[in-house]
Amino acid sequence: MSPSTTQTPRFSPSDTTVVFLLGGPGSGKGTQSSNLVRDYGFTHLSAGDLLRAEQIREGSQYGELIKSYIRDGKIVPMEITVALLSNAMAEKLAQSPSSGGEGKARFLIDGFPRKLDQAVFFEETVCPSEFTLFLDCPEEVMEARLLKRGETSGRDDDNAESIRKRFRTFVETSMPVVDEFAKQDKVISVSATGEVEDVYKRIQAGFEKRGVTVRTSS
Repeated sequence: MSPSTTQTPRFSPSDTTVVFLLGGPGSGKGTQSSNLVRDYGFTHLSAGDLLRAEQIREGSQYGELIKSYIRDGKIVPMEITVALLSNAMAEKLAQSPSSGGEGKARFLIDGFPRKLDQAVFFEETVCPSEFTLFLDCPEEVMEARLLKRGETSGRDDDNAESIRKRFRTFVETSMPVVDEFAKQDKVISVSATGEVEDVYKRIQAGFEKRGVTVRTSS
């Protein structure tokens, strides 16, 4: 942690709830995000989706750089990712400011932070997180899911070589994030094997223990 920083986060946890969603590639983050948006009123922000959109956005100064990092299974520089997330949050809040009756705005940030320094940088400059939801899934299960998805997804990184690179990257760089937040009692760890509905029930039980109540997004 960097105690020397004096920067105030852009958003306050008193009116903005941020939950990080982490898990290896193929652990089911996208599927479970949809459930949480539907039942808990979260705005879902996928770091990967924002980066993929940015790399093809006309006039983007980061496009080619992002493309080369994703292709090689490397992590995009955190300043770029954090800026995209922060701006997406600001855009959503401007569209639908949270009213007193609805409570705090809720953001589910999927696939981020990928490294410990990203976590620190985001919490210092954007908003401290409430907790991290970690989908714990064996590598062989994730690989089978991704290879199946690759048959129809059209994504460059849904192939065996890229998948294995992404696994290695996740274990080496993202697990320390989970471990650090666990020390702060800021992790809900859920087994992500079995049927989607069973995994979601485990997530809901974890949310209930943290006092996060159902609030539909409609």
